[in-house]
Amino acid sequence: PGVRTYIDPHTYEDPNQAVHEFAKEIEASCITIERVIGAGEFGEVCSGRLKLPGKREFPVAIKTLKVGYTEKQRRDFLGEASIMGQFDHPNIIHLEGVVTKSKPVMIVTEYMENGSLDTFLKKNDGQFTVIQLVGMLRGIASGMKYLSDMGYVHRDLAARNILINSNLVCKVSDFGLSRVLEDDPEAAYTTRGGKIPIRWTAPEAIAFRKFTSASDVWSYGIVMWEVVSYGERPYWEMTNQDVIKAVEEGYRLPSPMDCPAALYQLMLDCWQKDRNSRPKFDEIVSMLDKLIRNPSSLKTLVNASSRVSNLLVEHSPLGSGAYRSVGEWLEAIKMGRYTEIFMENGYSSMDAVAQVTLEDESPCERWSLTHQPLFPNGYQT
Repeated sequence: PGVRTYIDPHTYEDPNQAVHEFAKEIEASCITIERVIGAGEFGEVCSGRLKLPGKREFPVAIKTLKVGYTEKQRRDFLGEASIMGQFDHPNIIHLEGVVTKSKPVMIVTEYMENGSLDTFLKKNDGQFTVIQLVGMLRGIASGMKYLSDMGYVHRDLAARNILINSNLVCKVSDFGLSRVLEDDPEAAYTTRGGKIPIRWTAPEAIAFRKFTSASDVWSYGIVMWEVVSYGERPYWEMTNQDVIKAVEEGYRLPSPMDCPAALYQLMLDCWQKDRNSRPKFDEIVSMLDKLIRNPSSLKTLVNASSRVSNLLVEHSPLGSGAYRSVGEWLEAIKMGRYTEIFMENGYSSMDAVAQVTLEDESPCERWSLTHQPLFPNGYQT
């Protein structure tokens, strides 16, 4: 049989028909709700257990629709189930079914013990081997390959929308319709009125609403960066406007600390301005498989001095003598953790830092001027 194609539930005149076509109805009596584990736009998210006739009880996550909902909210809420129910892949969150014939209306999915990937990585900072991190990334890429093969564009791929279980298997989640971005605290209104999670979104999607699997690949590159930096916030404290401007001007996030060069190169490939130059998800899966099969290929780390000299620094504080030491300046631009690397590379005074000019002969010794540490994308030499 050929590859199945995703069907947009919006194309159904009767949304209830879409739900019943793609999601199994579960009797409310089969569900035991245990505790609240989160909140969404539509209501609470709980953990609990599901006991289906003739099967053993097993843990599940349950999303409930709060009382007093409008018909549109019910439709949007169940829209996620209509989407999820079309997918069947080990790296996509699995829908068990829905409760629509009694109240509260519920969506029941498999339970992911470790919750969202960004929070999990922050809690376990530095605890995993590079191979474990690459394994997580491979799982996410595999799930995204499946979605892109089905013709589904996610639009909100970010570590907060990846769930991770007790075996460290990562699964893509968050398949809302209008609520994909309504419910995302990272989504910001753009000048054209839409809501977009700027830091994760490809420039053409921000500027022209061109959401494609290629824009999902850009977002995947940001997820790679989040994973290798253990849940650090992309572009740190930069404003959304500054992020848009920097990315448009060709600046890119610097390599996370101790990042294998092969992984950082793959991130830069995902962040190609021309979307046709970005790798496809099947190529990303193959590349990661190759790295996992040859772990020694992950031993070469991004050169520390090239990382330092590619930090973009704001010019004014350097010229004004506003900082007494390199450490104080780095703390001020939220880069205190790089102090040691600066010292090791001979940048021990603000004078030494200020003397690194744009005309330096070595391409690795270029500084560019902006508010925060980023790499110019011309760094690939």
